[in-house]
Amino acid sequence: EVMLTSERYKVQRLPFSHVSDSDVAFFERIMPGRVITNPEELKPFNVDWLKSVRGCSKLMLKPQTTAEVSQALRYCYERNLAVNPQGGNTGLVGGSVPVFDEIILSTVLMNQIISFDKVSGILMCQAGCILEKLNEYLEEQGFIMPLDLGAKGSCHIGGNVATNAGGLRLLRYGSLRGTVLGLEVVLADGSALDCLASLRKDNTGYDLKQLFIGSEGTLGIITAVSILCPQKPKAVNLAFLGCQSFTKVLETFTTCRATLGEILSAYEFMDEKCMELVERHLKLSSPVTGSPFYVLIETSGSNSTHDEEKLNNFLEQAMNSGLVTDGTVATDDKKIKTLWSLRERITEALTHDGYVYKYDISLPVGKLYDLVTDTRARLGQCAKNVVGYGHLGDGNLHLNITAESYSYSLLDAIEPFVYEWTARYNGSISAEHGLGFKKKQFIQYSKPNEAVFLMQRFKAILDPKGILNPYKTLPSSS
Repeated sequence: EVMLTSERYKVQRLPFSHVSDSDVAFFERIMPGRVITNPEELKPFNVDWLKSVRGCSKLMLKPQTTAEVSQALRYCYERNLAVNPQGGNTGLVGGSVPVFDEIILSTVLMNQIISFDKVSGILMCQAGCILEKLNEYLEEQGFIMPLDLGAKGSCHIGGNVATNAGGLRLLRYGSLRGTVLGLEVVLADGSALDCLASLRKDNTGYDLKQLFIGSEGTLGIITAVSILCPQKPKAVNLAFLGCQSFTKVLETFTTCRATLGEILSAYEFMDEKCMELVERHLKLSSPVTGSPFYVLIETSGSNSTHDEEKLNNFLEQAMNSGLVTDGTVATDDKKIKTLWSLRERITEALTHDGYVYKYDISLPVGKLYDLVTDTRARLGQCAKNVVGYGHLGDGNLHLNITAESYSYSLLDAIEPFVYEWTARYNGSISAEHGLGFKKKQFIQYSKPNEAVFLMQRFKAILDPKGILNPYKTLPSSS
């Protein structure tokens, strides 16, 4: 069972107001029937997906429109009530649940698609749309979302943008900083900022939307998104391969990029420990076995004959030069999904293995796996499993450590060791999960003091009372 977040991390509640009956009555007037105060009903929204942090909010609001979010925030700002914006609550750094009794503002009912332009491929929708649902809607029109992640069945696009989620398609379509064309955001004082442009080119002044992408709900609440969507590839192929060493994983990547060029859409890797856990805990079985490393390569293109030829050339080269010892190829949807699940469900498999310490790191790609090896050596028998997997094409490693249960001594052995190691090679301590609650005090491993100070000034300008997602993302400025 998780401890209260505030107890474990020794955080003091800031002097925000406490929710009163008259506050509840006010919210009931502006969104009747969509104000939740029943403690049982609130329980799941007070705990994160990993069950690692927990708050004690007594009130959840479910607005349907930007106007309602605006009214709610204007009121909270005047009353000095803290607010915790929440999407699908699939985050991994404790950013999406209250620390104390912040009001949860959920986007769950803000799930309308506003428009889609088939010529430009630009989708406009409310922030609470579920990623997978958007993708299904787009597929019917011959398009796809430019991002894809394991949590797609429950994460919201607003949360994806607020955390600048990365995921499995970043190698091909870039990050949300490039594909999000516009946002509508409600600021702390309730004013709505309409930057919902649908232009790919717009150089009029500062690009304000970038401030909110990746700001984790601390500068404003995203209510709508305008996003550029690529056409659905006519041909998708997948290769799942076994490599005998990490050096070979890297060489395979270099060969792969040179041979596949523009059709390469994902290059993922996992170690044998990951495979073991996925097979043991989720009863999945892999067609490729007996390798220390596995690589998943996806191609997406417009001409299946052309793509298959390219992929076969690459595989022939990789096999002949001994980079790859074993492999399988999939072209039909069912087999593709089966192979992807071996990689996508690692997170889930890990949660069945005990308490999970999660690290999401960017490093120069040649150094990527050394961190896993060094951590494994350092922890020895104290940890149950130390695994490494992730988006090799983007230099993004997911380092996960499992143990029977949470322990302070194990945490002390891992942190700040992992962060110091990462900083030594100029890596990032959070490649795609954000800092949220769990990592905010470690920001200095990746950012100089001047940068952190500037961030704090932005926060003070946009949210002078500090009511938006307090205790998260930035270290306290005191």
